[in-house]
Amino acid sequence: MIKLHDKYFKPFISSQEIDASIERMADAISKDLGDEVPVFVGILNGSFMLVSDFVKKYPKPCEVTFIKLASYEGVKSTEDIQRLIGLTQDLTGRTVVILEDIIDTGNTLAEIHRIFSNEQVKSLKIATLFYKPDAYKKDFKLHYIGIEIPDKFIVGYGLDYDQLGRNLPAVYQIKETQHMTNLVLFGPPGAGKGTQATFLKEKYNLVHISTGDVFRFNIKNKTALGMLAKSFMDKGELVPDQVTIDMLNAEVEKNADAKGFIFDGFPRTNAQADALDKLMDSKDSSISAMIALEVDDDVLVNRLLERGKTSGRPDDADESVIRNRITEYYNKTAILKDFYSAQNKYFGVDGVGSIKDITTRLSSVIDNL
Repeated sequence: MIKLHDKYFKPFISSQEIDASIERMADAISKDLGDEVPVFVGILNGSFMLVSDFVKKYPKPCEVTFIKLASYEGVKSTEDIQRLIGLTQDLTGRTVVILEDIIDTGNTLAEIHRIFSNEQVKSLKIATLFYKPDAYKKDFKLHYIGIEIPDKFIVGYGLDYDQLGRNLPAVYQIKETQHMTNLVLFGPPGAGKGTQATFLKEKYNLVHISTGDVFRFNIKNKTALGMLAKSFMDKGELVPDQVTIDMLNAEVEKNADAKGFIFDGFPRTNAQADALDKLMDSKDSSISAMIALEVDDDVLVNRLLERGKTSGRPDDADESVIRNRITEYYNKTAILKDFYSAQNKYFGVDGVGSIKDITTRLSSVIDNL
């Protein structure tokens, strides 16, 4: 993570990926142009690093020149394009290849086409290292594309945020969400996890996402994901992790302005934990902690047997079934404990005592995150 001025940026594209992409572009253009000597035109300021690395990889004779346009203020592309430095050579009958560091809205590209329409060039080709298809608003053809990226602001490798970051050899993406508390809440059967989740979501204004509730909602409402999950369940098969992650993603998207989330019932495996990390990273966030309520087995058994007198659940009425459920929980949680401990994110909390006392202990952990 790096900080430029008032904003944070996270690693996005490595220098190795950039280098490989430039080499692919240079090879493709060389093959297409054959023995023709092209004029490569860099668009300043952003393309200076790209042009330098590109021409070193271009295997045949070529010419290089620059023009300078301005279209960015802060982190937003403006509609006002100004031609600051123009061409100084005759390009009549020449093949011109524009080397752009990034194409997003296409406003700069429109000005480039306007400029070169008066130069009587043989052909004009556009090559861009980075391309944002979701932001592109024009119809101009892009002949060579290095890497397609989402419509988020990036810095590095010639790209800047208010003049900082151009010198970075790799590319970083803006981290838009700075302050979120995302908890994975665990507890064996009878630990009171559901009760505590209710208190915590109200106290910290978090969104409680219970995997069981999410599954039931999607199946009941016959969503595409719900029907897909049901197709596996009807065959007695486990629902693939990706289906579950897609459901969770939809819930997170519904609550994009949330201050954080409590994940209940997911993850259950290292693969699921890794998938959840990637999901949160895609939202410019991360899991803050895994908090596990710790209660002795005998206490859990007594709690569940007592609950079974009124809950009507058969799995709360048989001690052997209860102990098997507890054993299954520990087998799964032990793996996740190692996963989150490796990230210094695992916190065990004493789950014995009054509801208020347990809430206080949980709050102490969260307040110190």
